[in-house]
Amino acid sequence: MTIKKTLTLAGNDSSGGAGQAADLKTFQEYNVYGMTALTSIVSMTPEGWHHQVASVDVDTVEKQLDTILSVGVDAGKSGMLGTVDIIELAAKKFAQHKLKNYVLDPVMVCKGEDEVLLPENTDAMRELLLPLALVTTPNLFEAWQLAQTDGPIKDIDGMKEAAVKIHELGARNVVIKGGRTLDNAADLFYDGKEFIVLEGEKYDTIYTHGAGCTFAAAVTANLAHGKSAKEAVTNAKKFVNAAIKHGWKLNQYVGPVMHGAYNRFPEEVKN
Repeated sequence: MTIKKTLTLAGNDSSGGAGQAADLKTFQEYNVYGMTALTSIVSMTPEGWHHQVASVDVDTVEKQLDTILSVGVDAGKSGMLGTVDIIELAAKKFAQHKLKNYVLDPVMVCKGEDEVLLPENTDAMRELLLPLALVTTPNLFEAWQLAQTDGPIKDIDGMKEAAVKIHELGARNVVIKGGRTLDNAADLFYDGKEFIVLEGEKYDTIYTHGAGCTFAAAVTANLAHGKSAKEAVTNAKKFVNAAIKHGWKLNQYVGPVMHGAYNRFPEEVKN
């Protein structure tokens, strides 16, 4: 049996719900071998759950990437990158190694914090990483920032406008996540030719920590298994819907999605 290999270039969430922890949990559920290059270490204060982010120096990130890419991967994703230097490094390494199944999750905010990551990071992602991405998975805020539309995205028409602009910047497939902001938890898929609205049940839950990372990781795992971008996104939508439905309370501050729900409750996702 050939084991497919995947890469995640992302931050570490010490609570285990998001970042590379979520990615590895998702990869395991899809039976792919996950390898990680850490860009930052995120911890939380026991009182108040305030996030503290410690960046990993770019030389160490490069050594991690060299280790993984020397082995070879079938698909890879990036999440929280943190600095322009790391974004530039990722672009250089992914281009050198011709990583064709690359998923860009353009993380701009560390959940739990109001501070947006530096705007120059967004500019660097737009210029350097979008042209390399087979799939990019922004939420409504991230899509607004990447597409530079006139204002916040509030509906499907706004998502379509942003998707076209992001596609024109180089991403071959764009998925804009409406999440709990829109009715029916609607996401929009665009491949440059057609728009597909992906709807899912909207759950009354606050236990959604790591949902975005999990979705992008599921897309990555599906691509590693040879699925098309459209198939990968459609399956990832089912995976994360099940994970959100069975999200659970970790403590009084946060509740992660359940990464194993898709395989644990197959009757819920078989259609």
